[in-house]
Amino acid sequence: MSYLPNPSTRPRPAKTVLVVSRNPQVAVVVSDIRPDWVIVRAFANRIGLTMIESRSFDIVLTAENTLGMADVALLRKIRLARPHTRLIVLTDERTPADVICSMREGGFNFFSKPPSLALFAEMLQLAEQGPCWDEGIEVLSATPAGIQLAARCDPQTADRLRQFLREIGDLHAEERAEVAAAFREILLSAIGSDMRLDPDRYVEISYLRARQIIVCRLKRLGKGLSIAEIRYAAIANPIENAILQRASRDSQRLRERRLGLLMTCSLIDELIYDEKGDDVLLVKYLDSDRRQTA
Repeated sequence: MSYLPNPSTRPRPAKTVLVVSRNPQVAVVVSDIRPDWVIVRAFANRIGLTMIESRSFDIVLTAENTLGMADVALLRKIRLARPHTRLIVLTDERTPADVICSMREGGFNFFSKPPSLALFAEMLQLAEQGPCWDEGIEVLSATPAGIQLAARCDPQTADRLRQFLREIGDLHAEERAEVAAAFREILLSAIGSDMRLDPDRYVEISYLRARQIIVCRLKRLGKGLSIAEIRYAAIANPIENAILQRASRDSQRLRERRLGLLMTCSLIDELIYDEKGDDVLLVKYLDSDRRQTA
């Protein structure tokens, strides 16, 4: 009797990653995060592009000492040569326009230095295991005042959008982190149950930036978040009364996604939604004094 090997037990081939950077420390960091990956180095964008044209890589990380616009130009050329290459931009300086162009060109993600090592490690993990992202984020409109997107309903897309939003805003680091984290929580709450984590469905997202306010809008969220459910999750109960909140949720058999709303309410100033929950607005008032000292 012969036995066929179980495909799930077969060792997966090691991922091959191209790191485009003169600084060897970048490759060291990637190797420390994922020691099982094969790391190949290129010392300049033009050398990296030549290597990519001659062979395929699972992930490309561009970290040459350049501005974001140069890395986006490289991304555009790579997508022409290898349309499905996962590319993460790590740049010294960036503008919101650079980040938006990276999203338009199908970049997997964007980091300005110094990056958060935890988020960077998380994004490398997503780049290895996540689904095909080519239709995951589509830029519908972009102006100096804001951006409108269509995003696929899966957790990986929510995590990628969180990092993109951290880079888009010309804000104090703490404000950027708060807005991005709150956005991720409300998006996961919406797509986790209302959209049934269906990768064939999309949610419309708007990010608007004015002088003293940021507004994130999530539109068409299925059946939405009911007022009764939110009351038991966060708003009606004081934050220090966690036991009562949990008892209320358990008694009503409310889903764990409501826990994310409690975090959201602590990070932003206003959470506004219509009766059905089809439109949700996250409002953050900016600290002008803190921006001036950033």
